[in-house]
Amino acid sequence: MIVPRYYENLEILHDNTMPARAYYIPASKKMDDLIEHRETSDRFQLLDKNWKFQYFESIYDVKDRFFETGYDTSGFEDLNVLHAWQLFGHDVPQYTNIRYPFPFDPPYVPQDIPCGAYVEIFTYHTDEQAPMAYLNFEGVDSCFYVWLNGKYLGYSQVSHMTSEFDVTDFLKEGENTLAVLVLKWCDGSYLEDQDKFRMSGIFRDVYLLKRPEHVVWDYHVTTELGADHADVTVAFDFNAPVDTEVVIENREGTRIAQGEISEDGTLDFEICHPVLWNTENPYLYTLIIRTKAETIVDHIGLRQIEVRDKCVYFNGQKIKFRGVNRHDSDPITGFTISVEQIRQDLMLMKQHNFNAIRSSHYPNAPFFYQMCDKYGFMVIDEADIEAHGPVMLYRKVDTDENRFDRWNEQIADDPMWETSIVDRVQLMVQRDKNRPSIVMWSMGNESAYGCNFEQALAWTKVFDPSRLTQYESARYRKSGKTYEYGNIDLYSRMYPSLDEIREYLQKDSSKPFLLVEYCHSMGNGPGDFEDYFQIIQKFDRMCGGFVWEWCDHAVAHGKTENGKTIYYYGGDHGEEIHDGNFCMDGLVYPDRTPHTGLLEYKNVYRPARVVSYDQKSQELVLHNYLDFDDLKDYVTIGYEVTQDGLTVDRGTLAPFSVAPHSEGRTKLAVSVPAKGKVYLKISYYLKKQVPLLATGWELGFDDFLLSNQDGRNQQKLAWLEEDRNEQDISVQECNTAVTLQGNDFCYVLSKRSGLFEQIRFAGKDYLDHPMQLNIWRAPTDNDMYIKKLWKDAHFDSAYSRAYQMEITQNEKGVSIKARIGVVADTVQKILEGTILWEIDGTGKIHADMLMEKDPEFPVLPRFGIRLFLEKGMEEVAYFGMGPQESYRDKHQGSYHGLFRAKVAELHEDYIRPQENGSHFDCDYVQAEGARYGLTAVSDDTFSFQASEYTQEELERCAHNYELEKSGSTVLCIDYAQNGIGSNSCGPEVLEKYQFNNVLFRFRFTLVPFISV
Repeated sequence: MIVPRYYENLEILHDNTMPARAYYIPASKKMDDLIEHRETSDRFQLLDKNWKFQYFESIYDVKDRFFETGYDTSGFEDLNVLHAWQLFGHDVPQYTNIRYPFPFDPPYVPQDIPCGAYVEIFTYHTDEQAPMAYLNFEGVDSCFYVWLNGKYLGYSQVSHMTSEFDVTDFLKEGENTLAVLVLKWCDGSYLEDQDKFRMSGIFRDVYLLKRPEHVVWDYHVTTELGADHADVTVAFDFNAPVDTEVVIENREGTRIAQGEISEDGTLDFEICHPVLWNTENPYLYTLIIRTKAETIVDHIGLRQIEVRDKCVYFNGQKIKFRGVNRHDSDPITGFTISVEQIRQDLMLMKQHNFNAIRSSHYPNAPFFYQMCDKYGFMVIDEADIEAHGPVMLYRKVDTDENRFDRWNEQIADDPMWETSIVDRVQLMVQRDKNRPSIVMWSMGNESAYGCNFEQALAWTKVFDPSRLTQYESARYRKSGKTYEYGNIDLYSRMYPSLDEIREYLQKDSSKPFLLVEYCHSMGNGPGDFEDYFQIIQKFDRMCGGFVWEWCDHAVAHGKTENGKTIYYYGGDHGEEIHDGNFCMDGLVYPDRTPHTGLLEYKNVYRPARVVSYDQKSQELVLHNYLDFDDLKDYVTIGYEVTQDGLTVDRGTLAPFSVAPHSEGRTKLAVSVPAKGKVYLKISYYLKKQVPLLATGWELGFDDFLLSNQDGRNQQKLAWLEEDRNEQDISVQECNTAVTLQGNDFCYVLSKRSGLFEQIRFAGKDYLDHPMQLNIWRAPTDNDMYIKKLWKDAHFDSAYSRAYQMEITQNEKGVSIKARIGVVADTVQKILEGTILWEIDGTGKIHADMLMEKDPEFPVLPRFGIRLFLEKGMEEVAYFGMGPQESYRDKHQGSYHGLFRAKVAELHEDYIRPQENGSHFDCDYVQAEGARYGLTAVSDDTFSFQASEYTQEELERCAHNYELEKSGSTVLCIDYAQNGIGSNSCGPEVLEKYQFNNVLFRFRFTLVPFISV
């Protein structure tokens, strides 16, 4: 097929498209529900979603005349147009992060460009009141040509932006034929190198707008706040003069302002005593633009964002962005996202204390921003620009410094790309300029810096000085050349260490600091939310950040026999170039089930925190972390006192005032038992009416230990209590083992490992496999870099060996002292030390391990013992941090209590299996079967993990649906684990969370028992 080669021509980005304008949906009358129900407008005709489709592996294979009226499409298939064609078996989804999936040869793309030919037959009836018709495509990847009734209509690109065509003279009454040819690649693909699955086709709505001949074509709303009033200016652009009435109504529908348009096309309003829009109270006024035959209804939010004294202010208040990066992504529909899917995302974000979203890395569907207006989110709107690939080009001298220094040469600083880059920024700004939720324009993502971005920023600042600008990649430029940065309002960074942040903030920095991406939330993680929270709150110039990222990206491929969804990520579709599971880096699973990382975030960013509680004076001090609301208006505060996990006191605090960003005091008298581990939990429940959240929703909690006469867990003491019933223990030795026989038990200790091979109690064998010393864990995604060090150290194949044993028998029982080492093939001894086992007459096993690590080795993944318990021991009770998994640097979302669960419920089912399900700061854990059980308990708190899967199985499998159960209850009792962190993309685990002890001691007791 011969079409104009616009797809490789940087001078022609669009052909016959209408001028960019603000998004709106007109109607014949005033309609207030067009944000989420635009299809109800009588001037909106959504084209049927089932089109005829044919896929071609090359543009040269496309049938020449498929766009003609009456063309025989019997060889085409029926396709839901709002899906990428890769989801229907044509080509395959391809996940790449940075690399281009084609040769770098701009502006050219591979000659055999895969294409999709679409044909839609629809019925159109002329509206006498609205005889004009405009065809809108809201999202097509990557570029497309359009024909209507056999006539060429136009061409456009920019995948995530609206392209609009005047089709008035092309339409006919009754049946019409629309044909579209979509190309997989075009020159614009060099600017669409985002970290996501690469898929193609029409993925957003296609519709007609019926309009009068003379209309308001565009309008631009700007607001300015005064002391007790707000000035609203609306600048209009008409396609021809037309009488226009403009009215503003408040939320109750009362008209509060109206006016006439001046000769220069502007209209000024003054609103006295305005209600301001913010994330905690997203108050919207209604703007009504009415001509004789058409009404446009929009919404206005009165707010002001600015930088003063190097701090970000919103409505005069210093604010912090509690943000998240969000892609359009669904495991079934791909890039196609409905109102319902967006609402689900926004509701989950509200439930977990987010107040801001970055539309990474392209503009979302236009109604997304209207929903953010309505539900209360600040938004960074980001242009559809990412040119990350040039950083991966082959260099004769290939170092990070060399690559980053030259990153901008090919695109960012090459004037050949100026039109394309500026066009993409202008399209975004023009479409979304009236959305109050948008507080910041982003020029794009990870494309380096140069003259083209200087031009885009300069245009943006002139057109819209009311919003902030950011572009993190401004720091990547050719050394020795001077660039202009005056049009960038914020200094933004991705994944900086805390030290780097402090260094910037402690200098005389010129701009506020924004974490545009941080806490890479891949797999089990992240583990550093609390540490970033502390530094964000400490410095006013630190205006917050946006977590990477919202959801795991995957493609669903049916279900297994047991009902588990089969998710594919990079490489699973057979693609040669891919980046594996790096797309599985969200706070929610693809189906929006929360990761434990999301629960961690929620509680780190709770609306208030306990600053102090004085038990003597009974004074409780709280800090309000909200930006606008007094705490007494926003939350109800409940409290609960537990003794060894059992509730002994609870109640609700009387409301008291705590202004935003300040502290408040109240009295709290609670009953504190004299004995036991007593915790006070302060919980914050939503009090006011908030969009998407139900009153009473728990927004977070504080959990802290109270002091008393004996603060030890009394159940723990009972387990540890020394037995006074002295019973004889028979000791038998052979070359390889020591057998200990008591009245109720028979234990066998290996002389080879220094560990127990058999624990038989009351006639029941507890172990399916000999006990192991354990220093390995199934690497998490955030272990991806340190994993190589661990593998080089052979931690994954290490085992214990005993060198000698001393057996002592006395009136209390038997003591066995073993000198041991932890060794692995090809490397020196990793650990050495002693284990003292003491077995009393009741069968309790006391362990005292004193270990020393060779300092040549890296930090350990963990240290502890691993028990393979009989499968029937599947009921677990523990006192420690729960109910979700918790680690030394990932436990803010957990609290101390007595928890019960089945072993299967303790598994966190990450799509790429990895270390999961540990519980931190435990006094004891108990695994129990129908009539028998085993308790692990210690004077010092420890971590445990109980699973149906071995760590070897978790490491072996690339996908969760491949996991095979071990047949045992695998119980790990850990002295410590290394921190979780976010080093899959972020900095290394903080030193305070690293398991870098050289000398350490681990004491615990194993207590087998019979259930009563």
